[in-house]
Amino acid sequence: MKCPICGNEDPLYFAYNKKHELYCRRCISFMGKEAEENLEIKASPLKLSYELSSDQKRISLQIKDAILNHQNVFLYAVTGAGKTELIYPAVENCLFNHLQVGFVVPRKDVVIDLLPRFATSFPSAKVISIYGGHHDDLNGDIILLTTHQLYRYKNYFDLLIFDEIDAFPYQGNEMLKNFFHASVKGNYILMSATPRKEMIDEVIKQNGVYLELTKRYHGYPLPIPTMKISLLFKKLILLKILKGFQNEGKPCFIFCPTIQEAKDLYRFVHHFFPNGEVVHSQRKEREQIISDFKKGKYRYLITTSILERGVTVKNLQVIIYDANHVLFDDATLIQISGRVGRKKDAPEGEVIYIADSISKAMNLSIEKIKEANL
Repeated sequence: MKCPICGNEDPLYFAYNKKHELYCRRCISFMGKEAEENLEIKASPLKLSYELSSDQKRISLQIKDAILNHQNVFLYAVTGAGKTELIYPAVENCLFNHLQVGFVVPRKDVVIDLLPRFATSFPSAKVISIYGGHHDDLNGDIILLTTHQLYRYKNYFDLLIFDEIDAFPYQGNEMLKNFFHASVKGNYILMSATPRKEMIDEVIKQNGVYLELTKRYHGYPLPIPTMKISLLFKKLILLKILKGFQNEGKPCFIFCPTIQEAKDLYRFVHHFFPNGEVVHSQRKEREQIISDFKKGKYRYLITTSILERGVTVKNLQVIIYDANHVLFDDATLIQISGRVGRKKDAPEGEVIYIADSISKAMNLSIEKIKEANL
């Protein structure tokens, strides 16, 4: 027995319903409307209001050529390198040939953030976003979606681009991996700023193409974190640093390892700085809060790793509180650090680790960032 939805072959997950029909308990929650083939994909020219760097142009053409040659691609690009723009020429070519394009990421916050970017870059294309609670219209020229929604698109995409393939909850989830491969009809592009070797090897073994871009598009280096270590005065150090950012008019993300710690730290910080908010996966209003933060309503956000990827804010500064926590591995610390200096007109900023001791992950993340800057 093999589940046609998630690929499960473990007999412990199979059962019969009251009608004596066999079903898989592993993916029973993924029973919903599936997409029908889109027969009206429009040729949509790419429209960019800015110039790509020479490295970006080179990599983007290599990606386009690989897809034209029916090869899969693994792209390693440092945070802030402009990964999304690198796949635009391949997307444009697919649309001109009336081929179905999808762009998948693990988290819905990133899908929401990507929608206006794709809509601006491909103004004549129908660009839609699909995520939990938002899936009324399943057909578009470019479909942006979370990994959990891929079950709706069996054998569907001529080109499927997967950004942040190493991120939770996709990483290590065999069911979601089956969803991904089952939805690809043609070729795929995998992208990551913190790739695992086995991911790269899997693509290369299939005669795929491996590409890397170790410079940010604006030419400035990745920010190197500084460490503030104290056993007793972590909160006082945080308040002092945050006050400096506030005096300079710089917005700030303060990352915490857990939801409870984020809530507790917010209650403390809010007494001194009322112009902030807290967001995490259980906060229903987080989309509006993040939008308001980008508009300047709030000067800081205390957050879990839910904002470690995909969100770009001009002149953003980052504090990682309890950076030595076991949940902050080196890949997560690098991703969080990559939130800083992403804008061409604000390419620098500070990343500060606050902790009561120095973890192996903290040291390793700094070493890898320095290595990428060489």
